Amino acid sequence: MNAKVPRLDEALTAGHGVYFSATRLIDSHTSPFQTIEVFETADLGRLMRLDGCNMVSEADEFLYHEPLIHPAALAHPAPRSALIIGGGDGGAAEELLKHDAIAQVTLCELDAEVVAMARAHFGAVHRGAFDEERVRLVIGDGLAFAAEQRAACDLVFLDLTDPLGPAAALYGEEAYRRFANALAPGGILVTHIGSPFSHPARVGTAMRELRQVFRHVSACFVHIPIYGALWGFALASDKVDAAALDGASWDARRVARVRGALQWADGATLAAAFTLPPWIGGVVAGRSSATGVQHGA
Repeated sequence: MNAKVPRLDEALTAGHGVYFSATRLIDSHTSPFQTIEVFETADLGRLMRLDGCNMVSEADEFLYHEPLIHPAALAHPAPRSALIIGGGDGGAAEELLKHDAIAQVTLCELDAEVVAMARAHFGAVHRGAFDEERVRLVIGDGLAFAAEQRAACDLVFLDLTDPLGPAAALYGEEAYRRFANALAPGGILVTHIGSPFSHPARVGTAMRELRQVFRHVSACFVHIPIYGALWGFALASDKVDAAALDGASWDARRVARVRGALQWADGATLAAAFTLPPWIGGVVAGRSSATGVQHGA
């Protein structure tokens, strides 16, 4: 390992970004797809980076995985099966396993070495989910795998890297149509859509493309420290409108369905996350940010 560990910088746009100070490099490996690094940090505990981009950390993973998973799992009237595309750290699968009604979780991750690194260093994130009998791990291309799952899944989660390079093919209207074919009637697709301040054009485009495929598309937002920004998650379905649920309804479903404590997803928080201030409403609708300036793609 290198004796000198660099500051972990990540740009959000050409003009701003986020950084964390690492105390040591724990592990590093270059797979056929990317460079995978694991660092120890003072503020976030262990942190994984892929090709120099922050992916997951021990301290704040719940602020990504809970809003990714629980709004859809609770909004759906009776989910039994779920497909996660990506999610090689295991955190999304771990959150789904808190729902006793979920009979099977299929996790399709492109890079087996991400899973290996997670197994070795991020037990605090996956908590043994890879070895649970309800979880099936598939190593392979997510888009191709989803094409084989016609009308098979109640929930599909796109737990992906940003829409750059090879991952770009997993975003956009054509990809969303292919993932929609994997949904059972009434199913819900979830994807992260980026930061409304740093990536307003990306957020607006994703929402527009999802609306070309699904009848109901809503978005919730949460600040995620590792990403240095308010971050958005879109829920898309032909039958379920997650934004229509109120706090009491969210809480009733959470109490009835979820085993174990959640740190973010209670009824009041869920209702508030789908209640958008005017400037975010404008970004979601494809208009400019609050200042009228498009800060980034």
